[in-house]
Amino acid sequence: MVNQILSPSDQSLANERDAQPRVHREPQGFADHFALGFTKVLRFLADTFFAKRYGHRAIVLETVAAVPGMVGATIQHLTSLRRMQDDHGWIRTLMEEAENERMHLMTFIAVAQPTWFERLVVQLAQAVFYIGFFLLYLVSARTAHRVVGYFEEEAVLSYSFYLQEIDEGRTPNVPAPAIARHYWKLPDDATLRDVVLVVRADEAHHRDVNHNFASQLAGQPQLDRPVAPYPEHAGDIRLAA
Repeated sequence: MVNQILSPSDQSLANERDAQPRVHREPQGFADHFALGFTKVLRFLADTFFAKRYGHRAIVLETVAAVPGMVGATIQHLTSLRRMQDDHGWIRTLMEEAENERMHLMTFIAVAQPTWFERLVVQLAQAVFYIGFFLLYLVSARTAHRVVGYFEEEAVLSYSFYLQEIDEGRTPNVPAPAIARHYWKLPDDATLRDVVLVVRADEAHHRDVNHNFASQLAGQPQLDRPVAPYPEHAGDIRLAA
């Protein structure tokens, strides 16, 4: 079951083009509760470490967010080869997710340069998370995708708060980096606010896709609403980068 919850302060955000409402999938069973609990712990750590430094927060978290898609695609690829069965589009979808999250990182590096300490945190977090997520996917792909679904729920909320910081003047609405304008095909006068909107839409799409993957593996009903739309991205990533 998926609940849509909009607080009054977020109503204006939800009414914007490409804006996504607060969406939460209620956990069902131990695996879902484990996935949600794990996500909440990581959210607490992120809130404690970064507070409202959303640009730096995005840099560190996107380096971790790009891991699950690559891990999932690798294991699905090997599974397809081993079983000699079609993957039903999962591999390409997960590879595109990993690439998309990497482009988020490249974009926010142009907005907020990471400190040496944040770079160290990235290296440690990525090493630990890659190994842990790889093992989790081997044990329970369903739980792994549910974890990502809940991760992306939190990402949508974080970028919504980032938008509020920009709208209320606490974060400068600087011009969008060139890499972002090309990748999301934004106009030349696009700003950071426009970038955060399309990044949030990306995360909402990943949220719905991974929740659906987890439900499919568990034999549960999938979303009873359309999957969040995916913004149009550049066809040539090399030019964007």
